[in-house]
Amino acid sequence: MKRRLPVTLAMFADPSFGAVFRRRAAVFSAVGLTFACGASAHAQISLSTAVDMALTHSAKVRLAEADLAKARASLQEAHDAYVPAINAGAGIGESYGYSPNPPTLFTFNAQSLVYNISQPHYVKAANIGIRAANLSLEDARQAVAEDTALTFVALQHDEQREGVLRQENEMAERLVTIVEDRFNGGEDTAIDLTTARLTAAQYHLAGLRAEDDTAKDRDHLALLMGIAPTDSLRADGQFPSMPAAALPAQGTSAPATPAVAAAYDTADAKQQTALGDTHFLYRPQLSLLLQYNRYATFTNSFKELQNLNSDVKIGPNEGVVAIEIQIPLFDKERQAKARASVADALHARAEADDAQMTALDGQLKLRHNIEVLRAQTEVAQLEQQLAKQQLDAVKAQLNSSYSNPSGPQMSPKDEQNSRLAEREKYLSYIDANFQLRQAQISLLRQTGQIESWLRQAATAPAPHP
Repeated sequence: MKRRLPVTLAMFADPSFGAVFRRRAAVFSAVGLTFACGASAHAQISLSTAVDMALTHSAKVRLAEADLAKARASLQEAHDAYVPAINAGAGIGESYGYSPNPPTLFTFNAQSLVYNISQPHYVKAANIGIRAANLSLEDARQAVAEDTALTFVALQHDEQREGVLRQENEMAERLVTIVEDRFNGGEDTAIDLTTARLTAAQYHLAGLRAEDDTAKDRDHLALLMGIAPTDSLRADGQFPSMPAAALPAQGTSAPATPAVAAAYDTADAKQQTALGDTHFLYRPQLSLLLQYNRYATFTNSFKELQNLNSDVKIGPNEGVVAIEIQIPLFDKERQAKARASVADALHARAEADDAQMTALDGQLKLRHNIEVLRAQTEVAQLEQQLAKQQLDAVKAQLNSSYSNPSGPQMSPKDEQNSRLAEREKYLSYIDANFQLRQAQISLLRQTGQIESWLRQAATAPAPHP
């Protein structure tokens, strides 16, 4: 009895739930799948469950999450320039010779930025960087979802193809037996027998290759899901339909993919950084300074300092509050850094434009290819229907030849050849439908729609292929 695994969609949970939760979910899912595979000879996995586990296990997603955490920390760092940095210290030891600084029991210093014309640009760049990191995380998740979906549909195709080739191998073996009997009876030649044996050997070889393809795709799917490879892993026989409405219309103004949008945001962030780097000369920078000292009045050094400065009374407590103003007038190093920042921003913008053109070109090619593949699938389906109708006609003639010996005679050999021809056409239909699904999944990925499609797959019943 086949065990159906539960379908979840934790892959679309908000990233704020945390990577720890997702990693624990991955472990629990992997343990559950391993148990199911061990308890059932042919445990089935659904597309939603496979993608869910792949997203929780993916190193690409974890890298993108780390980049997002870094971007958030960069924004906090830019804001914290306005928060006073507090340091504490002490200098209790006796001094030898003249020292203008009295020994202290403890000292507190605080300093913060009050005004800098460049800092708002850095804060804005950090905000844009968070947006770019979020888009990169979305792109990473979609890349993993695409890889898993393509591997899932490949495993479905492999299992279908392996089953059909197994049928063809059995038919070819029966054909060899029929031709051997006809050869022994003098009805067929040695060439006919060799041809039948060659056909059987070719189907046997094709079956072995199909088994190898199935094993490779099954192992790759297990690797994506983070479980040990097992022969028990099977793709269920369902796959969500992809209506034409799911493929969005082509556009050229908006970013083509989340990756392209992230590239444009990265370019904008670098442009803000460049503006901040170029606006530092001749602009005042204001800093707040705070200091409190508690002097060690019991030391000889403090008493000697009081005697040397008898005209100025030095008490045990001293505090300073000041605004420091600096105006950069000449700094060749900062000027060179500003030029490098401008060049970096221009480079990032050109990279984003190139990524946009590449993505749009890829989408255009995929759209045309999908139309061709859709027509090719329809042709293959009609050819398979025609072959089946011809097989039914051969069966009918074979039955009538038994009851009407004077009519057109059909042999079991003709029936087996018709069966093989029908299965071959069915294989062509399977291959064409597989190529169409691959192209549709790739287009959904390139247009950023694969996530919504997978959501629909998890909530709507999927038809059998």
